[in-house]
Amino acid sequence: MKIINLFKYSFKLTAQMLFVIIFFSTLQAKSLDKFNTGDNFSNYFSGILHLNDSQYFESYKHLKRLNGLEESYPNYSSKYLYSLINLGKFNEAFKYSKKLEKRKLNSYESDLIIGIYYLKNKQFNLAEEYFLKVNKRKSTFILNNFVSNSLLNWSSINNLDLNIVENKINSMDARFENLKNIQSVFLHCFFKSKKTDLLFKKLISNTKIDFSRYNYFYAMYLNNLGQSKKAKNVINSSLELYPRNLLLNQYKLDLNNKNDNPNFNCQNPSHVIAEILYITANALSSQSIYTFSNFYLNLAKYLNGNFHSFDALLAENFYKIDNFKEAKRVYNDMEKQGTAFIWYSAKQQAKILIKEDKKKKALSLLNNNYKKLSEKNIYATFDYADFLKNNEKFESSITLYSQLIKSIEKEHPLFPKVMDGRGVAYERTGDWNKAEKDLLASLDARPDQAYVINYLAYSWIEQGVKIEQSLKMLEKANNLKSNDPYIIDSLGWALFKLKKYKDAKKYLQTAVQLMPADPVVNDHYGDVLWKNGNKIQARYYWKFVLDLKETKEELKINVKNKLISGL
Repeated sequence: MKIINLFKYSFKLTAQMLFVIIFFSTLQAKSLDKFNTGDNFSNYFSGILHLNDSQYFESYKHLKRLNGLEESYPNYSSKYLYSLINLGKFNEAFKYSKKLEKRKLNSYESDLIIGIYYLKNKQFNLAEEYFLKVNKRKSTFILNNFVSNSLLNWSSINNLDLNIVENKINSMDARFENLKNIQSVFLHCFFKSKKTDLLFKKLISNTKIDFSRYNYFYAMYLNNLGQSKKAKNVINSSLELYPRNLLLNQYKLDLNNKNDNPNFNCQNPSHVIAEILYITANALSSQSIYTFSNFYLNLAKYLNGNFHSFDALLAENFYKIDNFKEAKRVYNDMEKQGTAFIWYSAKQQAKILIKEDKKKKALSLLNNNYKKLSEKNIYATFDYADFLKNNEKFESSITLYSQLIKSIEKEHPLFPKVMDGRGVAYERTGDWNKAEKDLLASLDARPDQAYVINYLAYSWIEQGVKIEQSLKMLEKANNLKSNDPYIIDSLGWALFKLKKYKDAKKYLQTAVQLMPADPVVNDHYGDVLWKNGNKIQARYYWKFVLDLKETKEELKINVKNKLISGL
């Protein structure tokens, strides 16, 4: 939408200008002349901006030109190392880190990279030496301290016993309780403790935290012990609870194909540290710190290059910042990792193509990949049906939804979603009787679906029926999903239809604030302003509707009539 894109551009430009101001304010006067010589400033500034946008090759290209001038540029070496690692240039990053060490310019990042290099090459004493240096660099960034403590513990593990290491883990920051529990499991696994099995079961049975990922590690642990039958049972029971888990699905295929090449072994400190780095990367990603998240992810990939799940998060990070080129590259690589990843990759790439306004190509990609599936399970079929519905292929989606309804019970967790999906598709094709029946069936199976409630209630309001009932339903939906703009708009519109214009205005004003570029919301707000006597303001919002690219032709005609005649 025009307004949103303009906002993003303005925000980015402002951030860049702010960076320049802050940067120059921190430079010492004596270094300023040297800093401005030639193209140095341009390369430094461009390199950092590209790095912040996760454009790692461009960042690397600019920053590389400044090698040897590290002392003139604040945090230059760290930024350069981020670019190298995020490009997968680990050996180059290692050599550069050693050069920094000789010049006594080493940093958290350079010592970390050197330590990981030695760990990978099983030079544990040297790894411990560098991780000790990392550990002594107390960071204001708490996750760095968690990483450094963990690395130090695991690099020295061959020279210690279980109790010593466990005490060290237990003494770590209490805020990392769940992460400490994970390390404790791997620790007992490393020492082949009799408690390992029990600790795995305790971890994955935690109902407060989603530890579904660790069902995979538990199964692999069992398989490494030669207990393949028990490993299969763990995988199968886990998939009943987490049917979409990529790791579990792929490992099931691997076990069935007797491909027991271990992608993870808790007796290998490199593998454990890779998982710790992944956990850290995941935490950073949840905080939208993507460059640093990718830094830890790529270090994890260096330590355990055969592990499946690192690329999924890496691609997701690129997707979240609209770096679609890199996201697609990673998704393509994921297809080589196993059959379970092929459909996932196709789905994600189709989403990207839709964002790139390449709907036809997206539909073709997903259609071709769906046809290629050797086993069309209910989740793949649902995904495809949903994609077709969301991209206005309603009749085709109805066909697939109907197939699913025949193959699943009402108690199945997918059932309410399937009924909702088909109901929406029926409504969009104009078959309201069937749509209403499906939407009610969805709510009967699961009454707490705020968006299904909203869709059904709003449809009734638009038809001028069951408005009082719709209002009560929307109040329930609002309690379930507070501050949702679509539900708030529906609430306001129900009150409008009941001629409670003052109350309606409060909700519709909030909705337009939350969705300033939505044509329907602006139209609704214009209507309620008119009914409250604010006719000049009403015309302003109606005119704005006509300016929005997303406004459908039917709404444009309606708005033009209101501009002439009012309400």
